[in-house]
Amino acid sequence: MQDKKIEQQEPIPENFDTLAEFWQFWDTHSTADYEDDMEPIDIEVDLISSKVYCPVAKDLLQEVRAQARRQGVSTETLINLWLQEKLRASA
Repeated sequence: MQDKKIEQQEPIPENFDTLAEFWQFWDTHSTADYEDDMEPIDIEVDLISSKVYCPVAKDLLQEVRAQARRQGVSTETLINLWLQEKLRASA
């Protein structure tokens, strides 16, 4: 039977000096390897959407989507850009 090499797990640093160091560590380590070191927490998140939905005629939306694809942006981005342009032009 072949012996498997057991690798020593690098400890989680007590503190990270920067967010970049934090992300560097977790980009190169799996949280699955540290489950025994983690503690469950309770957290409450209050998400507030900053989006407002406006109905758009189906045929018009199809044209806008096609234009957005041609420009390489999302439909939402294109609509917002056009609205900003229109508002600036009418000010």
